[in-house]
Amino acid sequence: MVLTLYKLDASPPVRAVYMTIESLGISDVEYIDVNVLELDQLKEDFIKLNPQHTIPTLVDEDFILWDSHAIMTYLINTYGENDSLYPLEPKRRALIDQRLHFDSGILFPALREATGAIIYGEATSLTPKMLDDIAKGYEFTEKFLTIPWLAGEDITVADLCCVATISTLKELVAIDEDLYPQLTDWLKRCSDEDFYKKGNEPGLLQYRELITSKLS
Repeated sequence: MVLTLYKLDASPPVRAVYMTIESLGISDVEYIDVNVLELDQLKEDFIKLNPQHTIPTLVDEDFILWDSHAIMTYLINTYGENDSLYPLEPKRRALIDQRLHFDSGILFPALREATGAIIYGEATSLTPKMLDDIAKGYEFTEKFLTIPWLAGEDITVADLCCVATISTLKELVAIDEDLYPQLTDWLKRCSDEDFYKKGNEPGLLQYRELITSKLS
């Protein structure tokens, strides 16, 4: 088995997949860079592979899959030694799925709009709406964290997914520790984990450098 992952390290969805790969201990992965700043994703060969021309894109033999949430759960279901990251029990899985949809519907759109404005639109600051959307993401996450992790007492794919996005949002808008103490503590717990240090930190640094270069 050799998986192929089309990626850009600065991308939060790619980093979410990296953290899943680290958590599962998958070693046989070929990584192919797709430089979206140079529009590599619009090249004919990549569009044939993924008509939506998004990253990450996973190839597992003759099976092709995109969207980080789908890739992460596929990897866990296919290569995980157990179901701890994505439990089979219906209520626990439903709660995790809700958090994944929260990322795709609330957190990541806020990040994508702000990042796109800076990188492609040459914005030098965030609009009030962008700031409000990010604040709403922080507020909702704070309310979810009445438990140690986003979907229960243990780390799940929900944490891997959402921490990739929230740690990146933090590069744009600092998290107020007084307003969001649970979110602050959760982010610290995630950052202490090996999967975060190996799968998220390097690409997060690249994102920081990219944003800094655009705003300088």
